[in-house]
Amino acid sequence: MNKLQPVRGTKDLLPENFKIHQYIINVAQMIGELYGYSAMSTPIIEYAQVFDRTLGQTSDVISKEMYSFLDKSNETIALRPEFTAGIMRSIIHGSLLHNLPVKFFSYGPLFRYDRPQAGRQRQFHQVNFEYIGASGAYSDAETIKLAFDLLVALEISDQVTLEINSLGCHESRLMYEKKLFEYFNDHKNQLSADSVVRLGKNPMRILDSKDENDRLIINNAPVIAEYYTDFSKQYFSEVLAYLNLLKVSYRINNRLVRGLDYYSHTAFEYTTTALGAQSTVLAGGRYDGLAKLMQGPDIPAIGFAAGIERIALIKNYMIPAIRPVFILPISENNINISMILADKLRQNDVNIMLDAQGKINKRIQRAVSRNARYVIFIGDEEQERSIYKLKDLDTTQESILQFEQLMAILKYN
Repeated sequence: MNKLQPVRGTKDLLPENFKIHQYIINVAQMIGELYGYSAMSTPIIEYAQVFDRTLGQTSDVISKEMYSFLDKSNETIALRPEFTAGIMRSIIHGSLLHNLPVKFFSYGPLFRYDRPQAGRQRQFHQVNFEYIGASGAYSDAETIKLAFDLLVALEISDQVTLEINSLGCHESRLMYEKKLFEYFNDHKNQLSADSVVRLGKNPMRILDSKDENDRLIINNAPVIAEYYTDFSKQYFSEVLAYLNLLKVSYRINNRLVRGLDYYSHTAFEYTTTALGAQSTVLAGGRYDGLAKLMQGPDIPAIGFAAGIERIALIKNYMIPAIRPVFILPISENNINISMILADKLRQNDVNIMLDAQGKINKRIQRAVSRNARYVIFIGDEEQERSIYKLKDLDTTQESILQFEQLMAILKYN
């Protein structure tokens, strides 16, 4: 096998794709700033316990997908499969507990060992928003509105649907899990081997099964809405009322759940039909129990993440390219003066490509292929007279200019 190629499930971000990724990140950060989010970053590697403890041994992420390894100190290290646990770890063990609530924006690569397909890679990228220390239904609605504003700004809001559900409070979940266990236990002989394991540890995890036969059984399973406490019903009603106030359309999906114990109340996803099997573009929810699970204090929180690759598959973004100016010294004698000119123009924010290699016609062709607007020729005569020959590649017009005249043209094009 040829090892001089990307690892399966990873891709090089070549310039055109990199520009699109950077555009999505910049839009997300800009929208986040309107809501008071500050950018922060956590390491790509963490002690595996950060995720083992929070995601649980029965989750697919831990049992099948997480990249983990022993380092030279014999510590088990993991490549991060998601952002939230690392950010909460940073807050608990940093100096931010006295500054709550905080709003953090993050972006970057994540890693999961999964079967690659369109919209799903082993190294993928997300933008991520966490509102930590936030309680009350208004903060849920505000977070969902932030997600909607992001999708509007990225011009894909007409291709996604907001699906929302409530996971209820702790008491609701206990009642629901009991009924769920009873239901799945009655169908234990038909469940997949993975789901049988989950049944004994966390029956809600079965609801995430991708096994086709499991899905048929899940279709008739109890729904959590049947077990809401009065408080859970009231909380969900308030969230929906705020969404109505903000004119955010939604569809209640009673099957939308989170199998992790620290989630409560609001769970939501923006889904699309444009990506085949990978329908989720953005997903989030309230995770009030996470900090305590990580041996921290009780900290209410809500957040979401959106997949950059999936967004880029939905919308064909045309990012305007900066058109460079090419400087072409005619001979080696003109390279020094060309370098000085290139430096002066760059100091004035002009995008410059200095090309001194090969025949002049080949260099002009390279300038055209890079979509240059102008070419500056510097030969012996130009060097002696301190003038510059400028060619407009759009009009083919040529001009002989002093530096101030040259600067006046390039600065505003």
